[in-house]
Amino acid sequence: MATVAELKAVLKDTLEKRGVLGHLKARIRAEVFNALDDESEPRPPLSHENLLINELIREYLEFNKYKYTASVLISGDRLRTEKGSSTNIKDHLVSQAVKR
Repeated sequence: MATVAELKAVLKDTLEKRGVLGHLKARIRAEVFNALDDESEPRPPLSHENLLINELIREYLEFNKYKYTASVLISGDRLRTEKGSSTNIKDHLVSQAVKR
C-alpha cells in the first residue's frame, strides 16, 4: 500500500509530465492577484502605446514557450478584452507606415 507522500509525489510527477501543473500554478497566481486587486479604484485606461508594449511582451513570452507566464499576464492585463479581441502588432505597424 502506498503512503500519502508517495501518492502526492506520483500525482505531482504525472501532472508535471502532462504540462498541467505549471498551468494550474499560473492560474492560481492569477486568481490570487485578481482577488487582491482593489476593484474600488478603477484602472487608468491603457494608452495605445502601452497596449502595444504589453502585446509585445505577451508575444515574446509565447514565442519562448512561457505560456503559463503569458496566461498570468493576459488575465491580469486585460490584453484580450480591451480594444478588441486581440491586438495585431503587424497590422498596427503597417497602418503607421502607411500614414507616414
